[in-house]
Amino acid sequence: MTLGTLMKQLKKIAISVVLAVLVMACSKSNDVIPPDPEPEIPVNPVTPAYSNLSLVTDKAAYTPGSIVAFTIDNSGLPENVKVRYKYLNEVIDEGTVSGSGWTWQTPATDFRGYTVEVYNENGSSETIYATVGVDVSSDWTKFPRYGFLSKFPQLTDEDMDDVIDNLNKYHINGLQFYDWMNKHHMPLPVVDGTPVSSWKDIINRDIYFSTVEKYIAKAHSRNMKAMFYNLVYGAWNDAEADGVQKEWYVYTDNTHTNRDFHGLSSPFLSNIYMLDPSNSGWQQYIAAENRKVYQFLDFDGYHMDQLGDRGTRYKYDGSVLNLSQTYEPFIDAMKADEPSKDIAMNAVNQYGQQGIAQSAVNFLYTEVWSPNDTYNDLSFVIQQNNTYSNNTKNTVLAAYMNYDMANNQGYFNTPAVLMTDAVIFAFGGAHLELGEHMLGKEYFPNNNLQMKTDLKAALPDYYDFLVAYQNLLRDGGSFNVATITSTDGKMQIASWPASQGAVATVCKKVGNSQVIHLINFSDSKSQQWRDNAGTQTIPALIKDAPVSITTNQTVKKVWVASPDIIGGASRSLEFSQSGSKVNITLPELKYWTMLVLEYE
Repeated sequence: MTLGTLMKQLKKIAISVVLAVLVMACSKSNDVIPPDPEPEIPVNPVTPAYSNLSLVTDKAAYTPGSIVAFTIDNSGLPENVKVRYKYLNEVIDEGTVSGSGWTWQTPATDFRGYTVEVYNENGSSETIYATVGVDVSSDWTKFPRYGFLSKFPQLTDEDMDDVIDNLNKYHINGLQFYDWMNKHHMPLPVVDGTPVSSWKDIINRDIYFSTVEKYIAKAHSRNMKAMFYNLVYGAWNDAEADGVQKEWYVYTDNTHTNRDFHGLSSPFLSNIYMLDPSNSGWQQYIAAENRKVYQFLDFDGYHMDQLGDRGTRYKYDGSVLNLSQTYEPFIDAMKADEPSKDIAMNAVNQYGQQGIAQSAVNFLYTEVWSPNDTYNDLSFVIQQNNTYSNNTKNTVLAAYMNYDMANNQGYFNTPAVLMTDAVIFAFGGAHLELGEHMLGKEYFPNNNLQMKTDLKAALPDYYDFLVAYQNLLRDGGSFNVATITSTDGKMQIASWPASQGAVATVCKKVGNSQVIHLINFSDSKSQQWRDNAGTQTIPALIKDAPVSITTNQTVKKVWVASPDIIGGASRSLEFSQSGSKVNITLPELKYWTMLVLEYE
């Protein structure tokens, strides 16, 4: 082969190689790159059918190892249904139900909430007939669920039983006896060593000793505690004739010329004049009056009230008085005088709360006013209280629903009440709202607004939920942020603080579990919790929504519970985990659903 021929063949080979490379490159550029695999969407078991039969306990709370007596409406109950007892999502005991009643001995562990579910299995599905929560706590102030009584005329036993029975249905474990007393500076009139049979309260209502006494006994029979209400610094016009000294008063000037007072006109019997709560003379005087109260009435403690920030005020000696700093010494003086009695004090819009939280009060109580008007404000107040008490005292909020509507007769707006309770409960608080009626005003006897049928049906489930899951809701843990996304766009999800048109997530690490509350503001008309115009709407039910949760831990179990679905009963969910992504299908979300991820 000549050199020329060889060079021609090498050139052909080189061209062939280049063409082959070009063809391969073009071929690869036209290939379709496969997408990342779609996350596996787990399919959950069918949601159980729910009958919502009446199931009640005989008491609002129980000591460890005591006996619970259950009563169920068995008119719609098949024979030989089952009952299971759960701590969170774990079945700890089981049995069968026949007839309309049975008993159960509570576990020995203190400060726990349980769910009781009456159910039947139908092949691969279940029917839940009824649920109820059980609080096993030796001290009610660990998980306070506060209610009130405000009317003490002559009442029959049947009248009082109806009120207490209804409050027991909501597991109310403490009652504030509002405006039960005669004079603020002399609450119980005693003549010749014996309490009088009746007296006038400040608005000229007749108050009967026998009614107060019987209400206390009936509350105690249901393991509800009874707290007498009074201001920490109130005196009537005639207080000096009863031994109150002019040096104890609060003044609006530094020359002790004008006493500070809360003006009240007819039918009120007196203005309310202010005393200095830090004055030892006043402390000793009112402590002696309180001892008379405890001597003749079996109250469990003192619910203290105030009137909020009154501006610049003075002591008798002309020095400036900072009222917010007077509450702690007053509380501690009352506790020292009656150490076995419980104490709560109202921090009006948080006024004085920092000192109150450091005092001997058993839990924190805030009456919420403007500018704390949004759902976010409610959460802020609860979390601020947690900080003030170093996470040692739970919170009750006095938050008056549909406030302007309560000027006239009508009905509470059910969605507003449930949404507000969802926020308060998810953040670990309780809501002072239930007594002889639901509360719409700071004057507790006001009963202009009534509960609609749907609210009467829904609200017990919220209180069962508050009890059943109290160890996740209000027993420690730390709020955090968890990333949760909707994988099909059924929901717009955003971390708290809440925003209109989105599902808000409230996240908390409790032990080895991640708790994620989903609160549905997707259809909300407003972020104003009080709902003065009654415009808040029922959210549309979201069903079978696939979501992805980001976590750096290995998940062993996922479960869900909602006060809006099957009576708050918990259910395990199917899930898949790939790396840091946990995929689940959220079965339902109406107002509020709680997801729990348990880690290995």
